[in-house]
Amino acid sequence: MQAMVILPLALVAILLATAAAAVAVARSAWATRLVYGTTGVVSVVGLATAITALASGATPTVVLPLGLPWIGASFRIDALSAFFLVVVNLGGAAASLYALGYGSHEEAPHRVLPFYPAFLAGMSLVVMADDAFTFLLSWEFMSLASWAMVLKDHRQSDHTEAAYVYLVMASFGTMTLLLAFGLLAGPAGDYGFAAIRAAQHAPFVTALVLVLMLLGAGSKAGLAPLHVWLPLAHPAAPSHVSALMSGVMTKVAVYGFVRVVFDLLDEPAWWSSALLLFLGCCTAVLGILHALMETDLKRLLAYSTIENIGVVFASLGLALAFRAGAMDWAAALALTAALFHVLNHSLFKSLLFFGAGAVLVSTGARDMERLGGLIHRMPATSLVFLVGCAAISALPPFNGFVSEWLVFQAILQSPALPGWGLKIIIPAAGGLLALAAALAAACFVRAFGVTFLGRPRAVEAEQAREADRFSLAAMAVLALLCLLTGLLPGVVIDGLAPVVRLLVGGTMPVQTSEPWLSIVPIAESRSSYNGLLVFLFIAISASLAVLLIHRFASHEIRRGPAWDCGFPEPSPTTQYTAGSFAQPIRRVFATVFRARERVEMPSPGDTAPARFVVEMHDLIWDRLYAPVAGGIDFVAGRLNRLQFLTIRRYLSLVFLALVTLLLVLALWT
Repeated sequence: MQAMVILPLALVAILLATAAAAVAVARSAWATRLVYGTTGVVSVVGLATAITALASGATPTVVLPLGLPWIGASFRIDALSAFFLVVVNLGGAAASLYALGYGSHEEAPHRVLPFYPAFLAGMSLVVMADDAFTFLLSWEFMSLASWAMVLKDHRQSDHTEAAYVYLVMASFGTMTLLLAFGLLAGPAGDYGFAAIRAAQHAPFVTALVLVLMLLGAGSKAGLAPLHVWLPLAHPAAPSHVSALMSGVMTKVAVYGFVRVVFDLLDEPAWWSSALLLFLGCCTAVLGILHALMETDLKRLLAYSTIENIGVVFASLGLALAFRAGAMDWAAALALTAALFHVLNHSLFKSLLFFGAGAVLVSTGARDMERLGGLIHRMPATSLVFLVGCAAISALPPFNGFVSEWLVFQAILQSPALPGWGLKIIIPAAGGLLALAAALAAACFVRAFGVTFLGRPRAVEAEQAREADRFSLAAMAVLALLCLLTGLLPGVVIDGLAPVVRLLVGGTMPVQTSEPWLSIVPIAESRSSYNGLLVFLFIAISASLAVLLIHRFASHEIRRGPAWDCGFPEPSPTTQYTAGSFAQPIRRVFATVFRARERVEMPSPGDTAPARFVVEMHDLIWDRLYAPVAGGIDFVAGRLNRLQFLTIRRYLSLVFLALVTLLLVLALWT
């Protein structure tokens, strides 16, 4: 059984060796194929190993003579670790396949190749770590490797700013995680997860650790108001790295939260579920509203990630609420929905980032206002991107619908909770999640329509070409998985059963035994869903419509003016833009963005055109982060004087510091 943990560790060692070798060969012409080919093979083997470990139910543990002298470095794979290893390795395999083509277009591959395998290794180590020291070391290693790739184009000021903000937020998150594990270890100082799991923690410690985990894991996952780094860092990174950061790294952060709160901690109080529901729902609505306002395709996808992280944390809040109310069956439903959405988001968000990367390589543009008409020049990319848009919009029969449907099925069980507070809070949370789902559909109708439909808005879009075969293969695999997990959700739900049983003590009913591949969350008399029948209904209805139209439509020649599709002038300026599409929603939610619209008219006699200007602000950045940054800058400016003191004043400061420490020590003893 130990082979199930030794093999993933050996794969991590191969990834680290690949990273070291890439330092020496990164400037070679064949380095891209070598590094991404190796990481792809390693990820496929790791994926097979993780699926085997998840199916076996074994929990092998290995202790290596590394790390802290008295505990070493402990690694363990249980059902939870195995599931997230599936997510990490599936994302790594797809990104490596995509990068075999995309990487050939990189201007400075030597700035990415050494850090890419290290990033994959760091995420795998976080998931397998079985003590706090190894977990934190791996967490920081993962953060630094991804930070280096965000800083790839260090000569661009916006990329430098993105990397700086990401590094600050990552350091803040690691600090809070360190405090959380320090509280969990207690006076005994035992950082092994087994000892932490067996220890009893006071209610105050449990509450404080939960808040610290929200800050630490939430900042990495993108939970509001700690989300500010995502729309800066994800667009700055190469597209396959953006896909990993958005589709996989944020899920590793979710793993850290689930591991501590559902596994290592005692059962939190009921109010903790209300806190998670509030933060998750606000994050979902805020993220998708910002995504709707964006014209940068990769920033739009980054904000959409924030929305989906909100859905996951709201589902985890539901699981905590039902767990506190001794409703294990409902807790199992909510937790299954959260984990299912973790898997789904890793699939369709990686697919969408790959599509955005293909558009960027083909046109050199991320601004949707300069795109359009790409469906004629990139038909395969447009098809798989459309699948990703349908999946993330929660449209059946794709996978996004199933996980969000399970979330709402869990919400419908809230009347059975014993407390009145949650009976009021959870339906309100359901309303916010429904709003976020509707806005997500509008957002991706806008993203696909403005980018791929209509006429080209710039020369770059007119000269676009289809993506390379490796990129198309990676996107096709993910699109197929989005469809298969939507058609066969029972297989995924049953696969998640060991994870759910480990964390909440119950599971959903066995789904693969249901007729016609249906899924029944609780009982057939309440609700059920069959993705395969929905797919067959859509396919048959569409085929019949096409057949009837071609069979019974008139074949006579009719003469008349051609339908101009609403564009009487042959100019791309007459069609909808990304900004005009979002205008009604922007005006409804103007207070959220402090949005202002104005028309700048030229002076009389000036032949220049009028300009329509929209100003929007991120209230969280303006009200929270900007004042903090200004205060730090002010204090740093004052402390800067300490660099220019004379030697006598430096000695005086050292003497005063020594006297102060001695006084503190005397009072303490």
